[in-house]
Amino acid sequence: MKKQIDSSDMNVLMDAVLTLKDRDEVSRFFDDLCTIGELEAMQQRLVVAQMLTDEKTYQDIAEVTGASTATISRVNRTLRYGNKGYEIALKRLKAE
Repeated sequence: MKKQIDSSDMNVLMDAVLTLKDRDEVSRFFDDLCTIGELEAMQQRLVVAQMLTDEKTYQDIAEVTGASTATISRVNRTLRYGNKGYEIALKRLKAE
């Protein structure tokens, strides 16, 4: 998966995100960059990851988030075999 995002254009996007200083700036940036559907999908996947980390069942996750079992499974696979991005973010969120 890492290879897919290693490009100079993707680096510009990542660097742009890193320049944002607070929630308002991040909100403005993503509001301009993404559709509401894209933002909702990202938000849903993060909540699914959080619930999986908290050892919730697929059924509980689907009921709370409205995510399909395919989405939950994909997020679970990423948690297990991905680049640990969810893990880093979720640990930092819990620490705050």
